[in-house]
Amino acid sequence: MGTIVICSGGLDSVSLAHRVAADGQLHSLLSFDYGQRHRKELSFAARAAQRLNVPHQIIDLTAIGAALTGSALTDDLDVPDGHYAEESMRITVVPNRNAIMLTVAFGVAVSAGADAVATAVHGGDHFIYPDCRPAFTQAFSAMQNAALDGYAAVELRTPYVHRTKADIVVDGASVNTPFADTWSCYKGGVIHCGRCGTCVERREAFDLAGVPDPTEYADRDFWKSAIAERG
Repeated sequence: MGTIVICSGGLDSVSLAHRVAADGQLHSLLSFDYGQRHRKELSFAARAAQRLNVPHQIIDLTAIGAALTGSALTDDLDVPDGHYAEESMRITVVPNRNAIMLTVAFGVAVSAGADAVATAVHGGDHFIYPDCRPAFTQAFSAMQNAALDGYAAVELRTPYVHRTKADIVVDGASVNTPFADTWSCYKGGVIHCGRCGTCVERREAFDLAGVPDPTEYADRDFWKSAIAERG
């Protein structure tokens, strides 16, 4: 029994893992390697599992990721700088990524005897990523209930789906999430670039939450101009 948390190694999913662990419901962490250029995040997921003393499994989806072309996260395309909600960020969409990952996660949950799968999709994702929106998660949950009808019951938990990134920072801080040991940057450099959409969103979230940001950025102040330009 317990909840499997889909954990990329990013701020959102690591915070969720710490929240579920604090609530005494954490079964394990599940990560996916789909050939993302920032796959260094997977090492942060592994450290989270070790810190929380739960199993961690990485599913190899690189062959599938190679077929999902056209995204800056999987192809040799430049990751745009700017605010997360800019139209230019649509190039970071990996088609059906969450649908694929959740489908695999539910199969793993049934096999492992877990009774829930949790994912850290949140309100800030809704503009860019259709498979992070409430309509998708509700439909996916209904589909899985039909797929497992009479065989198993696994709940989809999305506690952040109606909350902001700043809300996640506040929640993560309340359960002592080590934010410095999480990775968000889409560019996958030595340190966070500070300029891509996820870095800008991360920096803004800490500011709005009133929580000190321990992250090292190559450009620590770019987020201010990105926010100002968006108005």
